[in-house]
Amino acid sequence: MTYFVEVPTNDSATVSVAVKDVDEGVVRAARPGRVVARASRTLDDMVAGLRPVAETFVAQFRSMDDAPDELSIQFGVTLSATAEVVIASTAADANFAVTLNWNRNK
Repeated sequence: MTYFVEVPTNDSATVSVAVKDVDEGVVRAARPGRVVARASRTLDDMVAGLRPVAETFVAQFRSMDDAPDELSIQFGVTLSATAEVVIASTAADANFAVTLNWNRNK
């Protein structure tokens, strides 16, 4: 069953995010026809936890002797009802797609 989690933003707005399961200990807010949980962390705080992952990729590829001109990093993100953001994975492997481009005609 799908539930909705209200996630506050730093500018006092809220975003409703669909989640599959609601864990124990989640603050539930009443809504007609569905169960809604309220996140205790802001969306900004949750996404800030992903920043070190991106910074690590960027720093490592920029430090290459022949660094790429362009870097693209893609990863899936999952939000749980307990307001945790985790990098989505398939099976036991983390899910990252990295694209490096060199533009030699410059």
